Amino acid sequence: PALYMENARRGSIVSRANSIGSTSASSVPNTDDEDSDYHQESCKESYKDQRRRAHTQAEQKRRDAIKKGYNDLQAIVPTCEQQDFSISSQKLSKAIVLQKTIDYIQFLHKEKKKQEEEVSTLRKDVMALKIMKVNYEQIVKAHQDNPNEGKNQISDEVKFNVFQGIMDSLFQSFNASISVTSFQELSACVFSWIEEHCKPQTLRDVVIGVLHKVKSQLY
Repeated sequence: PALYMENARRGSIVSRANSIGSTSASSVPNTDDEDSDYHQESCKESYKDQRRRAHTQAEQKRRDAIKKGYNDLQAIVPTCEQQDFSISSQKLSKAIVLQKTIDYIQFLHKEKKKQEEEVSTLRKDVMALKIMKVNYEQIVKAHQDNPNEGKNQISDEVKFNVFQGIMDSLFQSFNASISVTSFQELSACVFSWIEEHCKPQTLRDVVIGVLHKVKSQLY
C-alpha cells in the first residue's frame, strides 16, 4: 500500500507538471508570425502615407499655381486695382477678377480695331499726299522746262472764270443731291455727294470741260 500511494503521488505530480507546461507553452506568443504580420502592416501604412503625402503636395502645387495666376491677373489688369478705399482691406473674389479681365480684353480688342482703322485712314492720306507731291513736281518741272511760258500770263479775271466754272459745276451736282430735311440727313447726303461727285476722275473731267470753255472764249 505504501508503494502504491507513492507511485500515485508521483503520477499526479507529473500530470500536473505536464498540464502546467502545456498551459505555459500555449500562453507564449508566436513572435515570428506576429513580427511578419506587423512588418507587412507597417509597409502598407507607409505606402498609404506616401500616396497621401504625394496627393497633398500635388494639390498644394495646383492651388499655389491658381493663386499665382489670379495674383498676376490683378497685377496686369488695371481695372483690378482697388479704387474704393472703404473696401481696400477686402480681397477681390475670383469671379470679379475673371470678369474684369474679360472686360479689359474686350476693351483692348476694340482699341486695336480703332487703331487699325486709324492706320488705314492715315495710309490713305499718305497715298493722297504722295499723289499731290507727284503732281506738284510735274508742274514745277513743266515751268522749269518752259521758262518763257510765264510771260504770257492770263489775267485774274480769267482765273476767276475758271474757278467759277468749276464751282458752278460742283454746286449744281451738290444742290441736286443734298437734302436739308434734318442735319442727320444733310450729313449723310454730303458724304454721299463727296463719294459720288468728288472722285479724282470726275473732278478732272469737270476741270477739263471748264478749261475748254474758257479757252474757246479767249480765242
